[in-house]
Amino acid sequence: MTAWENSLAFRSTDRVVRPFDWGIEWTRDWPVTSSATDPEEKLIELNQLAIANSEQFFAYKPPSNFRFADNELQFTSAVNTPYAENNLVKNRYFPAKPRFKRGKKAVVLLPHWNSQPSQHVALCQMIAELGISCIRLSLPYHDGRMPPELSRADYAVSANIARTIDATRQAVIDVRSCFDWLQDQGYEDLGLVGTSLGSCYGFLASAHDKRIGVNVFNHCSTQFSDVVWSGLSTRHIREGIEPEITLDRLRAVWDCVSPIHYMDRFAASPKKSFFLYATYDTTFPVRFSKDIVEQIRRRGVHHKLVVMPCGHYTLGESPFKFAVGYHIGNFLKRNL
Repeated sequence: MTAWENSLAFRSTDRVVRPFDWGIEWTRDWPVTSSATDPEEKLIELNQLAIANSEQFFAYKPPSNFRFADNELQFTSAVNTPYAENNLVKNRYFPAKPRFKRGKKAVVLLPHWNSQPSQHVALCQMIAELGISCIRLSLPYHDGRMPPELSRADYAVSANIARTIDATRQAVIDVRSCFDWLQDQGYEDLGLVGTSLGSCYGFLASAHDKRIGVNVFNHCSTQFSDVVWSGLSTRHIREGIEPEITLDRLRAVWDCVSPIHYMDRFAASPKKSFFLYATYDTTFPVRFSKDIVEQIRRRGVHHKLVVMPCGHYTLGESPFKFAVGYHIGNFLKRNL
């Protein structure tokens, strides 16, 4: 299994080791401020303030320019970045099949990091077949949102500390904006499906949005920093970070995008959640997946757990992808 996982992980040959950068310029539009002059001290303080005031940190002005045509939903992101491409959010919409409609139910699907536009489409179509409409969100710096100088979504997660936080904040707000549109269309029962990085984004969104009553977290972790530091697919990012910062220090400057700090907020509103992790996952360290489930159990959150006997990449291969599709579809049909 490990050999198979490694062969899939290293098919990509365009990973770039980018230089470490605090990225302080990316904090200028955040709704929290710090007067510290040392960049690390500044980011530590901003993280603490963001966690303490997370409702404000992830707040936004709902888009006023939703455009829908040919089953594509577009709107301007409420988070402005220097990249015009990234500021225009483009999403595919999969309407529920009429013969199976079961009320006004919809989910937002968040793909994995570096997903291609064609990926997760089959899952969206399956969800629509179950009578649940689905929006496939294009994550920040992915798909048509990718700046022309990139071949991978490097600006979503990178050795630039504050830019990575900003991309995460943008993703959370873009997800919530999709729910604004769905509510405008009359959808009442709302959920989300997140995979890998999309799972992290989805958890943060759900913790800050009471409208999201059903969640699917396909790969999960309590710590953002530890996934980047220890994960197989982020070795090149660690290469850029490690000469400049330790793991403990990295945790402190990425705390505000780690799900562990929002467990109480997540548990505060009624939700039904599905957690899935893989026994041989070398991208999302298994101990952090187990930790997030234990944290949920302690708080009495309604949840289902499935553990697959494969790895992170192999979960997307036969036969595992069919089993995962069944579990996700079954959970949504029963709970949404």
